[in-house]
Amino acid sequence: MITEAGMLTNHHTHSIFSDGKALPEEYIEQAISKGFGLLGFTEHSPLPFENGFSFKPERRQEYLDVMSGLKQKYAGQLLIYRGMEMDFVPGMSDDFAAVEQEYQTDYLIGSVHLVNSPSGDALWFIDGPMAEIYDAGLNDYFGGDIRKAVAAYYQQVNQMIDTQRFDIIGHMDKIKMHNRGRYFSEDEKWYSDLVAETLRLIKEKDVIVEVNTRGIYKKRSETTYPGLEILKQIKDLGIRAMVNSDAHQPEEIDGAYLEAFRLLEAAGIAEAAFFSGTKCEFTSMPLVRSSLTVLGI
Repeated sequence: MITEAGMLTNHHTHSIFSDGKALPEEYIEQAISKGFGLLGFTEHSPLPFENGFSFKPERRQEYLDVMSGLKQKYAGQLLIYRGMEMDFVPGMSDDFAAVEQEYQTDYLIGSVHLVNSPSGDALWFIDGPMAEIYDAGLNDYFGGDIRKAVAAYYQQVNQMIDTQRFDIIGHMDKIKMHNRGRYFSEDEKWYSDLVAETLRLIKEKDVIVEVNTRGIYKKRSETTYPGLEILKQIKDLGIRAMVNSDAHQPEEIDGAYLEAFRLLEAAGIAEAAFFSGTKCEFTSMPLVRSSLTVLGI
């Protein structure tokens, strides 16, 4: 029996249909075994250039059929939803609403992984396991000016919030991943001002902030995206939040969830959002303490 109280959820999951490493059913089986009540699949949206991480449009019908079958097969054991992680690249990515309609998604995550260079003829890849790529882009496209580069990231995030319709913002401060204290400190005023402007837009558009744990369990960040100080601001602003693992392998379904729940508690956030089953409508539930109980803490 699935109940809302204390339900463990993950709304951000990648399978072999994008850059994940396993079949959707393997994630489902793992989620059930770990006591989850809800699992949402969010493949990377198609992009108009060759890459190794995006959904391939020619697999659309196969994907829809697979997900529909799994939803029926596991009805009563796990709530399964089909979302999409939209990669926002101005002038290049598709309109979110068009993708939502074409892929019949339950909800959308909006994310920025590729930042337009100032010249507009190159993309700075801020994600992935190699800091060398981050550093090369910073130097080649922004002349090593970290303030200019970080501002370009947040400006693109803000443009996404302003111009696209989506439900959840993915790893909103992902720009910090390869920083690791090398280029800037998050308590510098210029940086906190950029974050404050993004949070203002998030509040205005009523977007849910994902507390993404992937940086912790992949050992690429000391904390979640975003971390405690931003979570405190989220609490003060009354912005809704949810914990997601951004899983690319089944065993990552609950990666670093304990740390994330403790951060929510420390920030004073006692409820988290989850997809309630009605298209583009999310509700909140008591999550932090009850979820710690589910995890046996």
